Amino acid sequence: MKTIGLIGGMSWESTVTYYKLMNQEVKNRLGGFHSAKILLYSVDFAEIEELQRKGEWEKSGEILADVAQRLEQAGANMILIGTNTMHKVADQVRESVGVPLVHIAEATAEELRGQGIQKVALLGTKYTMQQHFYRDKLEEAGLTVLVPGDDEMEQINQIIFQELCLGIQSDHSREFIQSVIDVLGKEGAEGVILGCTELGLLLQQEGSPLPLFDTTDIHAKAAVKLALDDQD
Repeated sequence: MKTIGLIGGMSWESTVTYYKLMNQEVKNRLGGFHSAKILLYSVDFAEIEELQRKGEWEKSGEILADVAQRLEQAGANMILIGTNTMHKVADQVRESVGVPLVHIAEATAEELRGQGIQKVALLGTKYTMQQHFYRDKLEEAGLTVLVPGDDEMEQINQIIFQELCLGIQSDHSREFIQSVIDVLGKEGAEGVILGCTELGLLLQQEGSPLPLFDTTDIHAKAAVKLALDDQD
């Protein structure tokens, strides 16, 4: 079994989910007392969030690249950035290490294509929904990407940062996101990417009118698949 190097803490709420999902997937595949080999480096999210707000992406990339190098030196055989938004600096991190980086958008695109989805709604932070670093990966895979309007984007962003990242789960916010999904479904979306690792904490499949693709779950399983490639 290969060792997974996870850059976590963005936020730590979703990092808990990563740890749980990866261990569950290893147990499901190998049985018995098996669990995932994981090296976790949890950053201080306040530092990263401030750099996001200031648009200092290169500086945040330097921080994550340094963490990735530390994980590689400690024995990690692959790197995961445990957040969607910070994949804006994925190339910077990837180039800093000699082990593979498991890209969350690439793994998600592969899952969507495997499910026969062609037109998909993307929900996440405003950075993920507005900027091209994430959407380009999906479009390169042949997917058509729909996003909410500007006002809805801003509200979803506030829900993520002011509630979910702080451990708050509101029924009102859940209902708002469900209403956004309903609108995007009427625009032709065949499924919804939960393109923020916190959104899966708020919304489950039974509460959505469209199929949900939780990127945290997809990313974690992609890492385990690589870790167990000799077991396939």
